[in-house]
Amino acid sequence: MTAPTEPAPVINLERYVPGYLTWISNKLSGGASQAYLTTFNTGIEAWRLLVLLAVERTLSAQHACRVIGMDKASASRTFKRMQVDGLITMSLDPGDGRLRLASLTPKGQALHNEIRELALERERALLAPLSEAERDTLLDLLRRLHDNLPAVEDATKRYLHARYPNAVRKRPAKPAAGGGA
Repeated sequence: MTAPTEPAPVINLERYVPGYLTWISNKLSGGASQAYLTTFNTGIEAWRLLVLLAVERTLSAQHACRVIGMDKASASRTFKRMQVDGLITMSLDPGDGRLRLASLTPKGQALHNEIRELALERERALLAPLSEAERDTLLDLLRRLHDNLPAVEDATKRYLHARYPNAVRKRPAKPAAGGGA
């Protein structure tokens, strides 16, 4: 008879901050997506780009990816769909003729304004259990965590390099443009 082994340590989900951030984000996005699609025939990705366009006025897919962490292919597809729907126009950046910039049309601005009211109501409901001071503290903490994300990526790379130096890429590198077979 073999002796029972100790169970491996597990993550304490009651204190695991990335878990809470993910769960909150997933549930908020899911609820918003359903409401926006049902009411406005607009998905959450288009909404995120509408918000950014309303603030910045012109926007490239690359910039959207950097600001909101959206996948570049997804941003490009969403821009194309928004253009077909008449929500944005696309033009070439005068400083870089290869870079395409999106701008809101009046129809896109009107849609943004309609959805904004629902988005702000959802935010009010989310933050209702917090006092004004707690809301300010929460925003300060979230900004600090967001600003610290590059350090998280650096720590990840160091950890993997130290513990898994021979790790093989799971996805092959893309061939260079114009490269052979």
